[in-house]
Amino acid sequence: MPKQPPAAPNSPLPENIVLPILSIPGEPNAGRRDIDKPESNCGVIGIYNHPEASVMAYYALHALQHRGQEAAGILTAHTEETPKGPKRKFRIHKDNGLVLDVFKDDRLLSEVLIGDSAIAHNRYSTTGASGKVENIQPFFMYYRGGNFGLSHNGNLTNTRALREELNQAGTIFQTSTDSELILHLVARSQKEDQVDQIRDALQQARGAFSLALLTDTSLIAARDPHGIRPLAFGRLKRPDGDWAYMVASETCAFDIIGAEYIRDVRPNEILIIDEQTLKTGEVRSAKIIDEAPTPRHCIFEYIYFSRPDSKVFEENVDKVRRKLGKNLAAESPVKNEPNKKVTVINVPDSSNTATLGYASENQKLGNQTKYQIGLIRSHYVGRTFIQPGQDRREMKVKVKFNTVKGVLKDKKVVVVDDSIVRGTTSKALIALIREAKPSEVHLRITAPPITHPCKYGMDFPSREELIANHYANEEEIGIALGVDSIRYLSIKKLLDAVPRKDKSGKEVGYCTACFTGNYPVPFDEETQENDD
Repeated sequence: MPKQPPAAPNSPLPENIVLPILSIPGEPNAGRRDIDKPESNCGVIGIYNHPEASVMAYYALHALQHRGQEAAGILTAHTEETPKGPKRKFRIHKDNGLVLDVFKDDRLLSEVLIGDSAIAHNRYSTTGASGKVENIQPFFMYYRGGNFGLSHNGNLTNTRALREELNQAGTIFQTSTDSELILHLVARSQKEDQVDQIRDALQQARGAFSLALLTDTSLIAARDPHGIRPLAFGRLKRPDGDWAYMVASETCAFDIIGAEYIRDVRPNEILIIDEQTLKTGEVRSAKIIDEAPTPRHCIFEYIYFSRPDSKVFEENVDKVRRKLGKNLAAESPVKNEPNKKVTVINVPDSSNTATLGYASENQKLGNQTKYQIGLIRSHYVGRTFIQPGQDRREMKVKVKFNTVKGVLKDKKVVVVDDSIVRGTTSKALIALIREAKPSEVHLRITAPPITHPCKYGMDFPSREELIANHYANEEEIGIALGVDSIRYLSIKKLLDAVPRKDKSGKEVGYCTACFTGNYPVPFDEETQENDD
């Protein structure tokens, strides 16, 4: 007989931590985001010296759509003849929506966004009100140094202090985002050289920033001294045989347009791509601060955010995720019953490759194991209407997932997922799996319990809303979610799965603040506020 799900404890999953997770027309919370998973920050793109720069940026944004689905924008630069001679002009188009929707008019790329250089941005708001067009990047300004455009991935952690200082100096803000502060700091710098102005501005900024900057003469990329967010540098062969150059948050943006990865933009680096690069193939480089700290890469890029076909922080994401799954199986295997195999399934799509690692390692440990596709995900989730009395969480999961019942019935099932935030979706997903009548359901998570919010560009709920802070141990969490057991990956085994040195042999560290509360960069108290 199939096991009955465990009885709920005296303190059930707290209802006060549940956000509505469906957009219900006419209700006050319509359109509010489901953040039972960490939400990614943003994706940035830079293209230099390509005759169809906007088209290249458009496809690259498609590849980075997972990093931001709220809004998108492209800024281009072209040379225009004037009575005073050639002059560089910037053009921009940005709007709320997915890349496909924002640029659905073909004329935008062929007639409006002309030029040989571009920067682009996919937005998920972590500071600044979402939905407001003025908060959509790229941003640009015209100042004494000429045209200047910016795309920013990350969060500044001294936003309040910088904004107060600039306010006192009479600065007029056009947006409510932290990214605009960088523009003002550049414009106010007393340095003469433009790279020095950027360096001066970034020395005043604190926190996480990976930047693509477009000027009249160059594409400039920069990463904060800790290198928290990723940024890659590559090149693309043009139809005439010359090279175009680009930067992107992930290398999957290179693949879609046939570009090749050269290296990462290094932590604490300002990388300059200009006419000299076209002549020599070499880029100029400057440091933001003279003595950089040990890098502290965001480890969640490997766990969840980045695409498995990308390379971030100089390593293939797929390779790391498989190791996460293997390490999880080594720590928390599931034994098979006599003459029966353990059925291991993934929660599509972010845990796919980690599940392969878990299944193979569980088998190596002597437990008869079979990897199966037990959940099917719909990629076409649209508006859903809830009837009175229906459970919103349950309906959200049923719209997004369905079970392959023949795979699960009477089986000892191990569900591998990458993380749990609130636990609301996990609870509904386990209930859906139980409907297929497995004999047991065990949950394995390829990350430690999330106990703290992120200050560097991920959108997490508050500490009070995180499920790991509501229960004393894994057993209590498992009972609340309705599984026979739940096990998280330990911090030690998490760090064992990621590179500890870069390609030059230098030590590499990671930000694990969402698991440990150890924040590598100080922050002011208003860092995470969103002005919605």
